[in-house]
Amino acid sequence: CLWLQKQMSCRVPVLLKKSCLQNGSRSHCREYLPKVNFQQPYIRNRTYTLAKMASASDKDTDNRLIGQQLFVNIRENNRCYLMKRAVEFVVKDVLLTEVKNQYPYVEEVAQFLASLTSELSTCVSNTGFLSLRISLLLLNLRMLQAVAKDLHSTKAIGELDLLFDYLENACTDAQKKGGNKKKN
Repeated sequence: CLWLQKQMSCRVPVLLKKSCLQNGSRSHCREYLPKVNFQQPYIRNRTYTLAKMASASDKDTDNRLIGQQLFVNIRENNRCYLMKRAVEFVVKDVLLTEVKNQYPYVEEVAQFLASLTSELSTCVSNTGFLSLRISLLLLNLRMLQAVAKDLHSTKAIGELDLLFDYLENACTDAQKKGGNKKKN
């Protein structure tokens, strides 16, 4: 993610572990992020603080952009791809817009999340149902953006903690080994 690194002054290191399933075929290759990427106190604190600040301004407490409904009927092995796409959207269409001047830590959190998604660059899915789910999620975010740009940004930033946790749960190697299961 060179374009983002040029804009940012600090870099957060991201590690990657690859695990291929069959025949070394790239289409069967699955990537996982080591749990240590999510255990960095500095970036975790920045992400959660940013989410808490924005959620204090969010008047719509009945609806969620990122929630359990996101994973309904999605196989566990496709959840990482779904989260990767959701994070890419939030970084590009929310965090790297004019809101970066409204909240502290936005650029640091955006760089960290972008680096995680770039490490998952070969994480792909050819499932039509999953593509439909992603399209519906992005449509929901864009509709909210069209109705009220500030509400869209506030809601998405206020749920960065959820996005962070769901990405961790869906894409870490610990999850695939049977650990790190959260019940939300």
